Amino acid sequence: MAPDDPQEPLRRDIIVIGGSAGSLDTLRAIALALPADFAGTVFIVAHVGQSRSILPDLLRRAGKLTASHPREQERIRRRHIYVAPPDRHMLIEDGNVCLSRGPREHFTRPAIDPLFRSAARACGARVIGVVLSGGGSDGAVGLAAIQDAGGLAVVEDPSEAAFPDMPQTAASLREPDFVTRAVDIPALLVRLPAERVLVAPAKATEGVPVTMETNDFERPVAFSCPECGGALKVHLKNGLDEYGCHVGHRFGAMELLESQYEGVEKGIYVALRMLNEQAEFARRMIASARNAPLDNGLVYWERLQVQAEEQAETLRRFLEQRPIVGLMPEAADG
Repeated sequence: MAPDDPQEPLRRDIIVIGGSAGSLDTLRAIALALPADFAGTVFIVAHVGQSRSILPDLLRRAGKLTASHPREQERIRRRHIYVAPPDRHMLIEDGNVCLSRGPREHFTRPAIDPLFRSAARACGARVIGVVLSGGGSDGAVGLAAIQDAGGLAVVEDPSEAAFPDMPQTAASLREPDFVTRAVDIPALLVRLPAERVLVAPAKATEGVPVTMETNDFERPVAFSCPECGGALKVHLKNGLDEYGCHVGHRFGAMELLESQYEGVEKGIYVALRMLNEQAEFARRMIASARNAPLDNGLVYWERLQVQAEEQAETLRRFLEQRPIVGLMPEAADG
């Protein structure tokens, strides 16, 4: 903050929360803790994909605030919990909640990063971003954007998260303002919005893109997009490798690695199926050759059966030896 920057009192009254596997209990505890006269508004993205979500019902029953999927262009209300609906990104723009079927990010829609980026752009220092338990890297870059805009970053302690990848990635990209146990997050989110703070107006929000454009990525790489097959470019601005195509699909490094393994696995299963069919076909031809009055290639079909079965077994062993991906590497000691 420059010394001559004007300061203005404000409340951090926009809380954006991202969670995936292992986050439901914490989300319900947050809903339970928020008082009826809560000073802010809560926006939640959980990785529900296209499936029907009952999360608003669960949160409404758990606490005192109303929870719902927002309507398109719904005006933001205080003391309300907005939950991203299935198959839609949830964005904050000009005091409204907007819904988008834009490209999937981190293989999911709704995704956390679009909400976080839009909150940083629209609300600046008023935002508190929270990353809870989950796999992958969704939320990390968006949380950094919130901090760049003057907001606060809260991360569930990865050491106690059921699925530590998301909070660990967020914490390793940019030092959060708070790294705390899940059980302590509800009280923190009650306390922080009640405080008035002096901050400089966040000018950086104008540069925070809600959607990632092609020119936000710095150089092409020799990989193709696992979603659409387009060429990928790498984005290094925030200190974390992110890959994106010209359509707008985005992936973290571990997510891209997982997709590559899945592509290899699918190809192996196709080959395995064809070898099994080849072995079965050879067995049928062996039976026919044995019943034929003349030599009908019995030795050939027997060799083909053995070869197909041996090759299929090699592929099965390869699948069993596939490395486990999706777990972030352990930090080096020291």
